[in-house]
This record gives sequence, structure tokens and C-alpha cells, in this order.
Amino acid sequence: MDALENYFNTTDQFKDAISKLRALLLKTELKETYKWNAPVYTINGKNVVGLGRFKNHFGIWFFQGALLNDPKSQLHNAQEGKTKALRQLRFYKEEDIVEAKVLGFLKEAIANQKNGLEIKSQRTTSELNIPKELESALEQDQPLKECFENLTPRRQKEFAKHILEAKQEKTRLRRLNKILPLIRDGVGLYDKYKNC
Repeated sequence: MDALENYFNTTDQFKDAISKLRALLLKTELKETYKWNAPVYTINGKNVVGLGRFKNHFGIWFFQGALLNDPKSQLHNAQEGKTKALRQLRFYKEEDIVEAKVLGFLKEAIANQKNGLEIKSQRTTSELNIPKELESALEQDQPLKECFENLTPRRQKEFAKHILEAKQEKTRLRRLNKILPLIRDGVGLYDKYKNC
């Protein structure tokens, strides 16, 4: 049995209700997939909605739910402050599922996706503050400077911050000497810990 079917065959208090929501989702043109240990429904390869069960409730989350018309405030932002777009339509028992309401939200979410409407995540960008030790090294070595400029902004900031966080001059110089070969190789300070 695959993970998707296993999800729906899991016995818990919401099993029948989850199956009822699945049936509604399958009435639409959305394609059923399985991501992040839960069913996710897509159109043209784009995530539109997901189905989930939690300790005290179950429901549908809309990846671009903040764009949905919700005059009765039925959609919840489960991660207040962390997400601008994601919204949940929550249920506490099977009887809470109103087919017309669910299909209405689904129809609008599908239309929004087809029309390319989406809230883009906004990453905060801070200005690059290059420490004097690194700046001096870059000015004295043009190939090193070119390597540094070819790094991603994230990597540039990691190197600058690594030196700036050192309180003593000797520590700053030791850190500078440590990062110079990484800069030349185009490798980030923390790449070995990431899947870059």
C-alpha cells in the first residue's frame, strides 16, 4: 500500500471525515499527490490545497488562502506572523463539513491558481556590512574580490557576519584567514551543513 492510501486508511477519530473531504477534493480538477506526509492537491504542478488531521481538528489548508473571499472569517492563519498566504478551513467533527462551502472555497482557489494569483514570500534583506579586515583583503587581491562578488548574497553575509561577531582583533584575523580559501573556492561558510 502506498503512503497516500495508507494516510486514508489510518484509523483515528477523523478517518471518515477525512475520506469525506477527499471525495469533495476529487470532484474537482485537482490532482491528488502526497507531500510532507499528507495529501496535497495541485493544478498544473502548483500546490493549491492540502488535507490534514491534527490532534483536535482536521481540515483543508489553502496554500494561497489569504487571497480567498472569506467574509465570515472561516479561514484560520495557523502560523500567525510566519505565513502571509497559508490558511486553514478547520472542522471538529464530520457534521461540520458543508459541501457547498468547501466546494466554493475550492473553486475559488483553483481559479486563483489558474489566473496566477499568489502572495510571494518576502525575504527581508539586510545591507551587507563588510568588516574592515575582509574589505582590506579584497582590495589587496583582485581575484579574491571577484570570487567574493560571485558568491550569493547569503554567502557574502555569512562571511562578513562571521568576522564581525568576533570581539578581539586576533580572532577576527584568524577567522579571516579561515574563510579566504572558502571564498576562493566559491564555498559558503556553512555549506557542509546544508544541502546546497
